Amino acid sequence: MAEEGGRLLGVDLGERRIGLAVGDPTGTIASALRVLPSLSRARDVAAVSQIAREEGARTVVVGMPVSMNGTYGPQAEKARRFGAALEAAGVLVVYWDERLTTVEAARYLRDSGMRREKRARTIDAAAAALLLQNYLDYLRNR
Repeated sequence: MAEEGGRLLGVDLGERRIGLAVGDPTGTIASALRVLPSLSRARDVAAVSQIAREEGARTVVVGMPVSMNGTYGPQAEKARRFGAALEAAGVLVVYWDERLTTVEAARYLRDSGMRREKRARTIDAAAAALLLQNYLDYLRNR
């Protein structure tokens, strides 16, 4: 579980991009932060660790891609390896089910009237914000 009193950073890992979102200091609202290009695990871990420090995030919530039938596939293993590398870098990691967050983010961005080109650049951060918001809601309601 997340450490008390710290902000949270949400991470949506993709093949080419990493979406990031940050929770407000009260742990109530998640906001899309930015999208990073995925370069290599070592470089990605270093970048996410640095951003977590800059944002004052004491915990990183890594999206766990669970298939619709509840099983874990190759992408889930990639998320676990990424989380383990973050932990080795001294970051507290929590995994959270990210099922349908990208679909939901795409629908929201499309319905808001955002142009296709901008949606393509921001979808990963929006998905990270949704997964982080789901986690914040869970913490608040447990």
